[in-house]
This record gives sequence, structure tokens and C-alpha cells, in this order.
Amino acid sequence: MIRLGEIQTLKIIKKVEFGVYLAENGQKAENGGKQDRQTEKVLLPARQVPREAGLGDEIEVFVYRDSKDRLIATTNRPLITLGGVARLRVVQTGQIGAFLDWGLEKDLLLPFKEQKKKVREGETCLVALYIDKSGRLCATMNVYRYLRQDSPYKKDDRVTGTVYEISDNFGAFVAVDDIYSGLIARKELYGDVQVGGTVAARVTEVKEDGRLNLSIREKAYLQIEKDAEKILQIIDSYDGALPFTDKASPETIKREMQMSKNEFKRAVGHLLKEKKISIGERAIRRL
Repeated sequence: MIRLGEIQTLKIIKKVEFGVYLAENGQKAENGGKQDRQTEKVLLPARQVPREAGLGDEIEVFVYRDSKDRLIATTNRPLITLGGVARLRVVQTGQIGAFLDWGLEKDLLLPFKEQKKKVREGETCLVALYIDKSGRLCATMNVYRYLRQDSPYKKDDRVTGTVYEISDNFGAFVAVDDIYSGLIARKELYGDVQVGGTVAARVTEVKEDGRLNLSIREKAYLQIEKDAEKILQIIDSYDGALPFTDKASPETIKREMQMSKNEFKRAVGHLLKEKKISIGERAIRRL
């Protein structure tokens, strides 16, 4: 069977003026005969046929659909194949979705319903390749089930990845190296993390099924130093007096400092111990 969306080796079974027809190995056709009509075959256009190729020769091709939804073969290599995940550039947006450059003549459709956020011309987005209900190749930003769970990483390794979904219940879902499945838990999620953005993280756990739990914060003893330095910088931005203390609400602290209340209190305690700040009833001042 000729496989849509995959790179495969097929055999030349018929030559015509506008190209050659390819079929699976083991199939054979006779020009104009009944067997020729029954053989599953796909056209490789003349401009892509190797100069010395003849009947019976094998050619490695990718099979997709042309602008008229007919199966077509190409010797060009796409940037993504069926079930794969890749970053592709948006070349155009239209009424039914966005069109992505995947290295072939016909651009790849990313339907609106498969977008996690509205994409714009010129930007790149992380997508997987699938076959829709109409038998067409399309892209989706719902990449969760296409990501691999066999990463080489272990606890405390540093990784980078693309955020492809943010859940109020679970946190930020990350495609580590744009290949492997990872999650930044909600309690670990601080700062400006957005769908489509790149994050640097630390592996906190490799689960039994191979998925990675991640954190964008350091280990506690290292994070205190970073948080303390950040607090000093923010105090300076307020002309030396932060207009709230460690008794402020968790919501205020998270909004202003991008930290949890406990992390803020630990860092403030560290600065007090080093005599770099003083705490009043309504403000923290730099010494």
C-alpha cells in the first residue's frame, strides 16, 4: 500500500510523457492492460524523475496530495512527515486557517480548530502532521500525543523546549527539544510563560512512562540567591522602598515579584540576615 505522508521506496512501473508511475515493490503493470488499471500507483512528475531512471528502478519519494487533492510523489524532502513534530514557518493566513512552509510546492494547512493560539504570518509554530477525516494531510498544534517519551535526560539535567499548551489545572506542557513530553507543574509556573514561547528548565523527575517533570526555578538554596537579587533590583526600581512587605497577599507577591509567598519570605529573610534591607510596617527598604 502506498502510504500518504511518509517517505517510502517505490518502483517505476510505467513511463508517460508527463512523468512516471510508481508502485510498491512486487507490483507490476502492463501498459494499457487490466492489471495496470487495478495496480495502486502514484505519479512522480517528469521534472523530478532522475535522468537515468527506467522501468523497474526504485526511487525514494514522499507521497502527499497536490492542489487538486490527487496523490502525488516527490523526491523533495519535507520538513515534517506523518506523526512527526517540527517547527514550521507561517507563510500565509486565510479564511480556513494558516498555511505553513514544509519544504514542498503546496503549503501545509493548519486549520483554525487545530491552533492553540492565533498564528501570524512570518512566525514559527510547533506542529504535528496528521491525516484529517477527508484524507488530507494537515498540521495541528495539539502535539501532546505525538511527542516521544524516551528522552535521554535524567533528574537535574538542564533542558530547553517549546510551550505548546497552558492548563489552569496542570501547568505548562512543554515539548523538550521539540520532541519529548514534559510538564512544568502549576506550582512551578512563574514569569512570562506563553504558548509558543521557549523555556529553559530543570528536570525534577523522570516519570515511569518516560515523561519529564520540569521546573523553571533552581534548587532552593540556589534560588534564594537569585530571588534575593531580584528583590533588590525591584526595590531599586521603587527608589529604594518596596511598597509592601512579606505580609502581603500571595496574589500581590506573585503579581509583583513572580514568586510564591514562601519563596519571597525566604529571600527576604536571607537579605535581612545579610543586613541588606530593613522591614517596616508597610515597606521594605534597602540599606
